[in-house]
Amino acid sequence: MTEPIISLTGVRKSFGNNEVLKGIDFEVAVGEVVCLIGPSGSGKSTLLRSINHLEKIDSGEIVVAGHQVGYELHRGYRREQSGKAIAAARRDVGMLFQHFNLFPHMTVLENIIEAPVRVAHRKRSEAIATARALLAQVGLDGKERAYPSELSGGQQQRVAIARALAMKPKVLLFDEPTSALDPEVVGEVLTVMRDLAAGGSTMIVVTHEMGFAREVADRVIFMADGAIVESGPPADLLGNPQHERTRTFLARILA
Repeated sequence: MTEPIISLTGVRKSFGNNEVLKGIDFEVAVGEVVCLIGPSGSGKSTLLRSINHLEKIDSGEIVVAGHQVGYELHRGYRREQSGKAIAAARRDVGMLFQHFNLFPHMTVLENIIEAPVRVAHRKRSEAIATARALLAQVGLDGKERAYPSELSGGQQQRVAIARALAMKPKVLLFDEPTSALDPEVVGEVLTVMRDLAAGGSTMIVVTHEMGFAREVADRVIFMADGAIVESGPPADLLGNPQHERTRTFLARILA
């Protein structure tokens, strides 16, 4: 058996008295595409952000590429890792957000090479060559000198994907990457994501795009109220859900 590239065991997280993750357990294999679906407030985005330690969990364990994320045992006690260790773990994980998070004062090229040069200490010439290849891959060849404000939302999200790929991550996390886009440009971002999946990328995608989940996912996980309700291949979970909570959600979102 191949070790999973992502493993979550007993992950819990509360905001005040509101427990948003209630003992989450799941694994993701190398090259697997997992779509997380569920109503707003179900814990999907918090779970995704926890994998990258953008949210600090209260208990449990997260392992990515063989390394614990965020915490370690020291003399029998659980403590947060050093900033250096957390930064090192994050290099294995590319994170895509709803609102792109591009630096507005930097060109497209500068946005993409910033982390490889400053964080990964790659040669600038190498980073530029990689950035240009990635821009061609996401359909933005020739946009190197443009600023984010000069691009459509779909183009900005594709730049964000290229920026994440520039760090050569082992895992890609997408937090509703099309929710802030105009409907006419959603397809261009989903096409890039389909290509990444077809190329063997390991991906966890929080999404309301049921067509994408049905077509691309190896597994769909339905979350509600901070817990995993059910999980399975998209044809089974989307076509024949076993839990009433899942059936109610799908009936509403597919209506």
